Amino acid sequence: QVQLVESGGGLVQAGGSLRLSCAASGRVFSSYAMGWFRQAPGKEREFVGAISASGASTDYANSVKGRFTISRDNAKNTMYLQMNSLKPDDTAVYYCARSLLAGFNNLYIAEASYTYWGQGTQVTVSS
Repeated sequence: QVQLVESGGGLVQAGGSLRLSCAASGRVFSSYAMGWFRQAPGKEREFVGAISASGASTDYANSVKGRFTISRDNAKNTMYLQMNSLKPDDTAVYYCARSLLAGFNNLYIAEASYTYWGQGTQVTVSS
């Protein structure tokens, strides 16, 4: 059974930075793409970004491109989301997820492509 645990959320002022972590259990973390999603109050969960199993490829939502960076350390079974220049619109619960399919260079945008999810961590950006 795979478990994902997010950490690093909190309250930050607009323009500030936060770094989220997603720690995964299991021995095959390095074989799967990972993703970050977020859900703001009253809104649907949305894609934030994704990283391939190798870490060589990343993709981001337009709303965070240039401000957020995803990375992973396969030796530590951990993925990160560095968030800079935060805006009040970034306020949401952030979730990490592991892809359904293994593959070294694939990455996925659709929620349906992910099968394991963390419990989420709250990020609040004050104006």
